[in-house]
Amino acid sequence: MDGAHRALIGASDQELVDGTEAFVRDALDAGEHVVIACTDQTTELLQKALADRPQVAWAEWGEVYGHGPAAAVTAVRRLGERYRTPGHPVVRVVLEPLAGPDRDTWREWQRYDAVLDHQLDEAELLGEEPLLVLCLCDTRRVAPELVQAARDTHPSLQVDGAAVVNPGHVDAAAYLTSLPVPAEPLEETEPLVRADSVRDLRGLRRDLAARAADARLPGGTESALEDFLLAVDEMTTNALRHGRPPVDLRLWVDDRRLVCTVTDRGAGLQDPFIGYGPAHGDDLSLGGMGLWLARQLCDHVDITVADEGVRVRLTTVLR
Repeated sequence: MDGAHRALIGASDQELVDGTEAFVRDALDAGEHVVIACTDQTTELLQKALADRPQVAWAEWGEVYGHGPAAAVTAVRRLGERYRTPGHPVVRVVLEPLAGPDRDTWREWQRYDAVLDHQLDEAELLGEEPLLVLCLCDTRRVAPELVQAARDTHPSLQVDGAAVVNPGHVDAAAYLTSLPVPAEPLEETEPLVRADSVRDLRGLRRDLAARAADARLPGGTESALEDFLLAVDEMTTNALRHGRPPVDLRLWVDDRRLVCTVTDRGAGLQDPFIGYGPAHGDDLSLGGMGLWLARQLCDHVDITVADEGVRVRLTTVLR
């Protein structure tokens, strides 16, 4: 469907309001459902402009983005499912992805838009019910690197109230694989835990928990540590089940970050879109959700594939 994933890139309130209003009014005039999930600042502007359109549904920004950009991919799809009805299968969603000032998080936001682009395209090819997404990008609030990412990851742009083909769009898979994985300074130091040729998961779990607990982490980080160790367990299990031995693990801890690498000698995880949804859909009882869980539980999941095997690096920032 033309314009299924489009960006509205604006530098003023008027640009953002006019473009969004045209998108919404087109939808409502066609009998389609509309739901908007933007930041408070933008929501206030749009609610004034659309005060005469009570049909519009409003969702909290945190409902989509509160658990990070990786989880947002699934949240967007579920938002569409919630508002879709048998007589009105087309849902239009207005979103405002907005990263914080921490540059370390930006690559996850770059990945998010490319993955969403791919998933919307796949849904259309599979004949699923239409979901049209308009992503707002306020250049006054978004870093230039992320404005460029918006230009790269949307096949359409909202210009003068209509969708136009984006000549700068980059294929989602090519875009993801082109993003560099930055160096992690902790990896230049001695790891807290070094485990080669892992076989005994039960013993490893106990050792990781004990060593991390002894590392004198900042107060209030117990929940983050539990989530991180669960992600480590999932990725180590995945490497043992689906990779090729030996499986090696390294764990680093300081007062700001938890970092773990899990390496095996297999050739898996080469699909750049892997782990952005459970492998078997919403039925989690079927398994296949290790990498998906890791993406929900950690701030960063970086996968590097080379001739010698696959390396997964998990990072949690302690707040």
